[in-house]
Amino acid sequence: MIEAAGNSPQEVCILDTEASPEHLSRGTARYADAMLCIVEPYYKSLETGRRMAALAHDLGLVRVALVANKIRDERELEAVREFADRNGLEIAGVIPFDEGMPGAERAQAAPLDFSPDAPAVAAIAALARGMADANGRAAPGNGAATGLTEADGGG
Repeated sequence: MIEAAGNSPQEVCILDTEASPEHLSRGTARYADAMLCIVEPYYKSLETGRRMAALAHDLGLVRVALVANKIRDERELEAVREFADRNGLEIAGVIPFDEGMPGAERAQAAPLDFSPDAPAVAAIAALARGMADANGRAAPGNGAATGLTEADGGG
């Protein structure tokens, strides 16, 4: 299914995987144009993201980047930037901490449906546009497979 979804230049396939290298060992990475490691501004999350990025590179993925998630202030963003710079990692996007996101989870609703004007939703949309542009697509909906890996252990 993953292979077929990524074949058409009119479609985007986004996989949201566990914070585990297991999915990479199953060969899902071979179909991806890029892998995003979702990290939070804490050492364990950042280190897990670094390890996942290294493994993805070892498996032949060319574009592997971090997404800084749940960023509350400039200090937290700077910590992620310093870690990324120290480890030669790209930051593809920054998602701010957003009080509306736990509400969407409690309502069992997608953030876009629950709070379409939320800052986190706007940041995710900007990230999607950037990824589509970077992969030679005009907009979301015109792309290929992108693996999203949550390095924070589940959130």
